[in-house]
Amino acid sequence: MRRGGRRLAGLAALLFLASCVGPGVETPPGPTPAPSDATAAGVRKGPDIRDLRVTAQDAEGALASFRESCPKLLVRTDASGLTRNEDWRPSCTAAATWTARDPRGFFEEHFEAVVVGDGAAFATGYFEPEITGSRHRRPGIETPVYGLPPDLVRDWPAETPPEQRTGRAPLGRFDEAGRFVPYYTHAEIADGALAGRGLEIAWVADPIEFFFLQIQGSGRLISPEDEVIRIGYAGQNGHGYTAIGAVMRQRGLIGEGTPYPTSMQGIVQYLRDHPEEGRAIMRENESWVFFRELTGDGPLGALEVPVRRESSVAADPNFVPLGAPVFLQLDRTEANGLWIAQDTGGAIKGANRFDTFWGAGKDAERIAGGMSARGRALLLLPKGTLARLGVR
Repeated sequence: MRRGGRRLAGLAALLFLASCVGPGVETPPGPTPAPSDATAAGVRKGPDIRDLRVTAQDAEGALASFRESCPKLLVRTDASGLTRNEDWRPSCTAAATWTARDPRGFFEEHFEAVVVGDGAAFATGYFEPEITGSRHRRPGIETPVYGLPPDLVRDWPAETPPEQRTGRAPLGRFDEAGRFVPYYTHAEIADGALAGRGLEIAWVADPIEFFFLQIQGSGRLISPEDEVIRIGYAGQNGHGYTAIGAVMRQRGLIGEGTPYPTSMQGIVQYLRDHPEEGRAIMRENESWVFFRELTGDGPLGALEVPVRRESSVAADPNFVPLGAPVFLQLDRTEANGLWIAQDTGGAIKGANRFDTFWGAGKDAERIAGGMSARGRALLLLPKGTLARLGVR
């Protein structure tokens, strides 16, 4: 897996869509999408950027995030097939010194709007959770946060025929007899399978909050002394992700006819009101996420640059070049405006599927947890891209 990238999708989607690959879950090996996914979906010219309702404040935040993306834009391969590294050089050169001028003018001067597919957008939200934790175990803070174990490796079970050993080998471990077996499950790790091996990088107070932090893939641990420890995704145990919201809804534990709404808040309240049943439900998700401590001023997205509140969005890189600006016009006005595609997610698939980032804290949790917005999306590409693609 890519180092440092988020393994998230929209929180609501991950809690309820059992069929999707979730955050902190390694996407199973499969055929690599063709680089022409975006053009196959259809690309056409969008409206003049000057006609879009972009505020100066919105453009200023997007410009700052675009500037941080430029070093990657100039060297990475665009999986969508829409742009080449050299296409971004004029706008990146201008962004480096565009400080005393109108930020809206930057996008108007250097970009053209493109509609991919039908342009009908669906957006969810994600955030960076904050939970109580500590670098050291202490009374009341006793749930371990594990770093990546050295015995988590890729290999083929001995019984796998040679002709089936294609793609990436599965994750697992070698047991005492030297056999390659699946790695420990969520339940086994929670029961202490990794205890005493020195893998603990921190400890947290609430196992339910930590469960959701694993789903998000990154977060902040706040100690009783107000020390902030930022942790991010380091790896996963190789077991599939199960959306417990879907399980609970199917069993009639949340939703209509119950005291618990079909939302993250409803799920959490049920887990707290029914601790034994809740513990068993959480263990039905066999995935376990390992973490590393992050040192920067923000969680890293798949582009390996910090994601920023109300400026960074996750997108499908087969349709949207990572680092490109995106304009969203949605039925949730707080998500309207300019974003920069700096992240990906297991459930973020398709030409106009996006996941908006809302930062850290309770406000971010509230907005992201309830974000489900529809509208239209425009992709902003360097001027001249459409002509090179033969689009008029």
